[in-house]
Amino acid sequence: MIAPAISVLLPFRDVEDTLEEAMRSVLAEHDVAIEVLAIDDGSSDRSLSIASSFDDPRVRVLSSGGAGLVATLELARNQARADFLARMDGDDVSLPGRFGAQLDRLANDAALGVVGGRVEAFSDGVLGEGLQRYVDWQNQLTTPADHARDVFVEATLCHPSVLMRASALDAVGGYRAGPFAEDWDLWLRLDAAGLGVAKVEQTVLRWRHREGRATFSDPRYGEEAHRELRALHLSPRLSRVRSARRRLTCWGAGPIARRNARALEAHGVAFERFVEIDPRRIGGVCRGTPIIAPGDLTAEDFVVVLVGARGARAEIRAALIGGGRSEGDDFLCAT
Repeated sequence: MIAPAISVLLPFRDVEDTLEEAMRSVLAEHDVAIEVLAIDDGSSDRSLSIASSFDDPRVRVLSSGGAGLVATLELARNQARADFLARMDGDDVSLPGRFGAQLDRLANDAALGVVGGRVEAFSDGVLGEGLQRYVDWQNQLTTPADHARDVFVEATLCHPSVLMRASALDAVGGYRAGPFAEDWDLWLRLDAAGLGVAKVEQTVLRWRHREGRATFSDPRYGEEAHRELRALHLSPRLSRVRSARRRLTCWGAGPIARRNARALEAHGVAFERFVEIDPRRIGGVCRGTPIIAPGDLTAEDFVVVLVGARGARAEIRAALIGGGRSEGDDFLCAT
C-alpha cells in the first residue's frame, strides 16, 4: 500500500444509521492517498460491525473502549502514519475534492497549521435559525487574518471539516480534555502558538445536526463553558496589554459583558472602564469601575468588545476602525 498523505481520524459511537454513508464519502477520495482510522468509542449498536465490514486496505478499525472523544482522538493521532491529519465524524458527509484542495492550501503556505473549509449544515428535522447563523458566520471566515481576528468570539472552524499538520498538533500537545469544547481549545492554542488557520473557499462537508448531538446537550459546549474557556485563553493576552501600560476597557456593561468580566477577574485580569451607548448607564459604575461614553475613549484605552446584541459586534468594530483604531493593536472582539 502507498504511504498515506493524509490520515483521516474518524471516531464514532452509536451511529449505525449514518456511519456507512460517512465512511463511503471519505473513501470516495482517490486523488490523494489516505488512510481512515475508524475508532469505535464504545458503541452499543451495530456501528463497529459496519466499520469492520469495509473491504478496503485504507481502513484501519480501532477501539478506544469508550474512553471518550478526546482520548479516542489521541489514540487515532498516535496511530496515524501521515504528516497531515483530517477530521471526520460518523454522521457527516465529506464532499469530493475536499482533501486535495486542503492539502494544496497547506502545502503552499508553511505558516498554516490548519485548513478548514465551508460547510453545509443539514438536519433530519428542523435546522434552527441560530445554528444557521453560526454556520454562515464560520463560512465567511476564510483568511488567516479573519480567523485570528475572531478567534475569541467562538470556534471559527467546523471540527470535522479540517485538515491539520501533524506537527502543529504535536507542537501544542495534541487534544486536551477538560470542561470545555476540545476543538475551540485547540484552535485557541494554535493561535497562541502563532500557527495560522484558514479555509478553502469551497464547501467541503455536509454537517449533520440531529437531536441529542453533543454540541447541543453536553455542558462542555454550553455558554458557561465557552465563557470560562475564553477567559482562560484571553487573560494572558490582556495581561500583556496591561504590561504595555494600556488601560483595559470593556465595550459593553450588560449581563454578557459582566459575566465575561467576572470570568476574566478569576484569572487576575480586571477592566478599568466600561463603555456604553445607553445614556441611562453612562456616568454610572459597572463592577466598581466607571461607565463612559464612546467619545471618552483615549489612545490609552485597549478596548475589548463584549456585547451580546445581534449585529452589535460589526457596528462597534466599524466605529472603532473609523475612529482610527487598529484591530489587534488597539482593540479586539471577544463575543
